[in-house]
Amino acid sequence: MSETLDIATDVVRWQAVHGRNHLPWQQTRDPYRVWLSEIMLQQTQVVTVLGYYERFLEKFPNVQSLASASEGEVLALWSGLGYYSRARNLHRCAQQIVEIHGGYFPPTAEALSQLPGIGRSTAGAITSFCFSERVPILDANVRRVLTRVLGFSEDLAISKNERLLWDRAQGLLPKSDLHNAMPRYTQGLMDLGASLCTPKKPACMVCPLSLQCKARRDGDPERYPVRTRKLLRRAESWWLMLLRNEDGRVFLEQRPSTGIWAGLHCLPVFTERAELQERVKSWPVTFQDADAFLHVLTHRDLHLHPVQICWRKEWDAPIEGAWFKPAELEHLGLPTPIRKLLKGLS
Repeated sequence: MSETLDIATDVVRWQAVHGRNHLPWQQTRDPYRVWLSEIMLQQTQVVTVLGYYERFLEKFPNVQSLASASEGEVLALWSGLGYYSRARNLHRCAQQIVEIHGGYFPPTAEALSQLPGIGRSTAGAITSFCFSERVPILDANVRRVLTRVLGFSEDLAISKNERLLWDRAQGLLPKSDLHNAMPRYTQGLMDLGASLCTPKKPACMVCPLSLQCKARRDGDPERYPVRTRKLLRRAESWWLMLLRNEDGRVFLEQRPSTGIWAGLHCLPVFTERAELQERVKSWPVTFQDADAFLHVLTHRDLHLHPVQICWRKEWDAPIEGAWFKPAELEHLGLPTPIRKLLKGLS
């Protein structure tokens, strides 16, 4: 059955009429703009990305300007989008494109996937949209569409099955008029997954692939895709040292280069309240607990406990870090909950 499937024509035709064609990164074949949108859209909704995308292009209109920026500038502009490793890889990738490729994006997915932060699917999206390369993608939406159409019931937690699905996806690509068909086909699969072939209660009756879809015929599309290995959520409690001096400045340190909020400026973090108390026991200060709050990450629940401390300006800096005026915070890369917390104090 899978060898005779011909879904490309139906996907391309449907996308032209019913797909998303109004987004700013769809009005260009500039690989810089498409790449920027693809990185931002990873695990982030379109409505959130739109504003960040515009601000990034205003600040960094091309790959050369992004490459020459400091990491701090990039992180500050990214602040609020989350998954900050994307921003650091974006910056490193821009630098390599300038240094290694003369400021031009390689036109093949194979070459692009060698660059920081660009996986196989992202590389395929960029070269499909910009260079009409005949390569597949397998983001979450497309993976769901294709496993349902194919009735692909192998466990995608096993790498050999993931490779098999890539091979099957390759066989379904358009074979003619690639200049026009590849961008529409790639976008069409994304749009189908986002609008009709949803995780729950897919709209099979109006799907252009309904007649060819094995999952619909079998009556159980929600069982696809199959992936048995799941990441477990866990909870952590962090105590935040909210240290301010008499001038209203706040004391921040830079997070380590790996882990949660890597590389961002942040209030000093302690995993135990006793640890924070031990640090301040010799200081001539008083401290009080502010209201704790929850910050939810993809696989982590962070219970954050701010502890407010007033520091007199004539005393030496307490720990490694720096003081920042409220106006300076806008130009720093700050984790979203920290930025909200500090704004609430001003």
